[in-house]
Amino acid sequence: MGITRRTFVKETAATGLILMTGGFSSAFAADEESIQLLPPQVEGGKFLMQVLKARKSVRAFGPEKLPPQVYSNLLWAATGINRADGKRTSPTGWNKQEMDVYVATDEGLFLYEPKPHGLKRILKDDIRAITGTQPYVKTAPFNLIYVADFSRMAMPTKSFPTLADEEEKTFLSAAASGCIAQNVYLYCTSEGLVTTVRSLIDRPVLAKAMNLRADQRITLAQAVGYPKK
Repeated sequence: MGITRRTFVKETAATGLILMTGGFSSAFAADEESIQLLPPQVEGGKFLMQVLKARKSVRAFGPEKLPPQVYSNLLWAATGINRADGKRTSPTGWNKQEMDVYVATDEGLFLYEPKPHGLKRILKDDIRAITGTQPYVKTAPFNLIYVADFSRMAMPTKSFPTLADEEEKTFLSAAASGCIAQNVYLYCTSEGLVTTVRSLIDRPVLAKAMNLRADQRITLAQAVGYPKK
């Protein structure tokens, strides 16, 4: 599923996408708040059973930034659109699609937008150190933050009266977060990346830094990078 630099440059010029050697900031013009990601590559990769056999959590990361094609593929694998009706690679209860994926790097905080498969700049500050309580989060090149937007979730009905309950929303969004995290594990294992998911997060501190609303809830975070040499 790899892509050569020559092919990348050629495809970038053909599609009008901005050339990046790694990271996000160089992709944003001074007046831009959103960028289009490279189209995800959906062919190739290892066999599923081999990936499941090799899947594991790793808490040591090299300093290398993820190339544009890699983080495009990664975000699409996490929760990208894979059908014409707008449904995703990861499931949610009643297809409410309440989960948002944020990306914290040394260049700032970004929101992944499945449609149109792009990134939106949220902050220019490096907030990686508060995306978890373990030391490795400060230097992991790519920290994903999973946020549930309760405002998108179902109102109660006669058949399912509990859908408006905070406990039920918490349960459903936690299940959805687990599905996203496993998608990331499988992609990373297939592509030679390492990752670990975590729940040890000072959520009030992180939510304040991210300017989240009261009805947005941080569920999990996940670090991604290349193996430490």
